[in-house]
Amino acid sequence: MDDYRTINRAAWDERAPAHAASPDYARSSFLEDAAFLSGVVRFDVPLLGDIAGLRGVHLQCHIGTDTLSLARLGAKMTGLDFSGASLDEARGLAAATGAEIEFVQADVYDAVDLLGAGAFDLVYTGIGALCWLPDIDRWADVVAELLAPGGRLFLREGHPMLWALSEASEGPLAVEHPYFQTEAPLIEDDGGTYVQTDAEFERTTTHSWNHGVGEVMTALLARDLQITGFAEHDSVPWDALPGRMESLPTGEFRLADRPWRVAHSYTLQAAKPSAPPS
Repeated sequence: MDDYRTINRAAWDERAPAHAASPDYARSSFLEDAAFLSGVVRFDVPLLGDIAGLRGVHLQCHIGTDTLSLARLGAKMTGLDFSGASLDEARGLAAATGAEIEFVQADVYDAVDLLGAGAFDLVYTGIGALCWLPDIDRWADVVAELLAPGGRLFLREGHPMLWALSEASEGPLAVEHPYFQTEAPLIEDDGGTYVQTDAEFERTTTHSWNHGVGEVMTALLARDLQITGFAEHDSVPWDALPGRMESLPTGEFRLADRPWRVAHSYTLQAAKPSAPPS
């Protein structure tokens, strides 16, 4: 099972420079405008609320554009990712913009050992992260342990129903992949990536898992976290089903044909009680 880390890390290491150079990650906008936020975090702001002064950690932060955006909203941020190449890009962006962000290279399951229990007021996990983890219960353990009493989790993720759909660009929408977490990963061989780039990649194999909404909620509730918010959305911040989606003025994408048929993404918030349950 541990081999999935090696396989996936190789793919992310190779793609990180291409992602940083792609207009989709808008690096130049971060450099030119000190108030610029990533599209993902701009979408989050109405539900995220005021995070000024919070100690935050962004799990699976990739090249750090969302981490930097959260720092620009006033949080004291730490970013964690298992890809050294991704963190090279994240550190470079932070340095170029004068942001004080600590970036730590580690597998998400090792976060507590490196960062400390109860160290954060905010745990943030962004879009397209959970699918790279084989065990949602272990992830929930990490979230619960990282949070200080009274702290909260903010998660926006691709909806497991969207992940379960076939990527075929023609014909009726079809459910092809598991909705629920499975022991065996979905193994894909794809030479592309989700951003605009002319780069060609050699590391084309990835291992991923889907996690049903109920599985995510149950895992958090089992660790005495309180679900404080849940919303489903009819858009995602990337072209998830090429040939079937339309771009929106917000920079998000949704099904061009009757988008109300399928939830595209969701936001889940949970809080750690200020005192242990009696």
